[in-house]
Amino acid sequence: MQQIIKKYKLLLLCVSGLLTAFTVVFPKVGFLEWISLIPMAMVLITLSSDTNIKIGKMYGYGMVFFLPFYLVIYHWFLYMYPLSFMDVPKSTAVVVVLVAWIGLSIVQTVTSSLIFAVFAFVFRCRVFEKIKILSPFFVAALWATIEWSQTIGWWGIPWGRLCLGQTETSLTLLSVSLFGSYFVSFLIVAVNFCIAYVFLRQDFSKVLSVACVCMIVGNLLTGAVIKLTYNNKGNEKLTVATVQGNIPLNEKWNLETKLQTERAHTEYTKEAAENGADLIVWAETAFPYNLDEDLAEYFSSLADEKDVTIIATCFTLPEQQGKENVYSERGALRSYNSLIEVREDGSFGGDIYSKQRRVPFAEFVPMRDVISVVIPPLAELNMLPDDILAGEGSTVMHTEKGNIGGAICFDSVYENITLEAVRGGAQLLIVSTNDAWFDDSAENYMHTSQSKLRAIETGRYIIRSANTGISAIVNPLGEFEQELGVLEEGYIMGDVYLREQTTLYTVIGNLFAYICLGMSVVALGTSFFIYIKDRKVRKEQ
Repeated sequence: MQQIIKKYKLLLLCVSGLLTAFTVVFPKVGFLEWISLIPMAMVLITLSSDTNIKIGKMYGYGMVFFLPFYLVIYHWFLYMYPLSFMDVPKSTAVVVVLVAWIGLSIVQTVTSSLIFAVFAFVFRCRVFEKIKILSPFFVAALWATIEWSQTIGWWGIPWGRLCLGQTETSLTLLSVSLFGSYFVSFLIVAVNFCIAYVFLRQDFSKVLSVACVCMIVGNLLTGAVIKLTYNNKGNEKLTVATVQGNIPLNEKWNLETKLQTERAHTEYTKEAAENGADLIVWAETAFPYNLDEDLAEYFSSLADEKDVTIIATCFTLPEQQGKENVYSERGALRSYNSLIEVREDGSFGGDIYSKQRRVPFAEFVPMRDVISVVIPPLAELNMLPDDILAGEGSTVMHTEKGNIGGAICFDSVYENITLEAVRGGAQLLIVSTNDAWFDDSAENYMHTSQSKLRAIETGRYIIRSANTGISAIVNPLGEFEQELGVLEEGYIMGDVYLREQTTLYTVIGNLFAYICLGMSVVALGTSFFIYIKDRKVRKEQ
């Protein structure tokens, strides 16, 4: 079998990478994730056993697996063409889209491929020789560590987490309320590698088979218990609505569209309020303007007229948050992308949440001086003339309806933002987003899946309001209670609960990820020690 694996190693790696990415993009077939990594695992184990293959080459094999994986994960960048929201030639649009798609795929491939090199190095240093059963779990820990590392820095985007492939099969996902999303990714990798070892190594196949069954059954039973014991006893009920204006991105800034936006939000807000909504949420940049007197008057009069609380989105200046104003190099005021509370009497709440994770090349240009020289069109992709300011911390909005935590668009991909909000007292979470950039592509569905993770992790209802969809009310089991699809106009309404319950994850946070990081560091450090010791012995001989 090993000869066959070596002969078709490149094909096996590519197929495994593509199939695994397919399950992440289309979680309805997420059950395949529990076997899709087996070909990759068999190749990695087999090649790691061959000391004639250098570690650098093992890293290259990692790229053969991960590049197709990420190219599929990020294929939705292609839907940005022809950048109709910008006045650029089609040739420029092609360059920008390809650089974004392929560039981000390569950046994440470069990091993830370390799994191959590190595993091969540790494997050859015989760290797990006496306890061979630990090898599959070491790879799983490496994978979880890499996923966690993708939350660091502006370039870090945890979009391809394996656990996202389980968002349509809630029983396998509910354990994230205990140990976080990295735990489920860990299990998926560990199961695949255990099965691969069973095929390749007969000496401890029975133990690994039992371990594999225990992980799968144990995770399912955990999910079943969480689902059966879930309840909202003792929590205050709130009727909420979210408005979906379905305004095309390339039309948001002209006068005619502004009037259309006002019409849609006025009409649906009034209708929802008349039907009993206590709280109404609007999507990110539904009104892409600074909070001036005219906009404030519009928000205030609508809330006051219908006696309803509105969570609106717009740009706010630092001085409106009790800070000193910040100016760009050209002397213009810089602003935040913010959520604000407009109370039933038309007054404004004192707590403002501002977006923390800005979208690179849309809301700010990282390394602007370098990018402007190397790829000028990419530097000009920014939707605004100046970079917006990054919010500082997960401000909880203490509204008349309850304590609300916010996440704007890209924020919802990072678990630490909603985690911090819930630890700060949030009883309900809001995700306000605008995915109009990507039309009716997989991006919309993958981004929405992130909200399912955040709901399960924190044990909170999430009201997701999206300009062009998907708007939804997500319960703490990660299920849609109401949903309005992509490119639809209207509103949805339903009941949510202001929850006080604490999940284990909100207590321990990413402790499991840190354990995986620690295990990886210890194994790698021990391997270096053994490697240096062996080299010294060989020199003495």
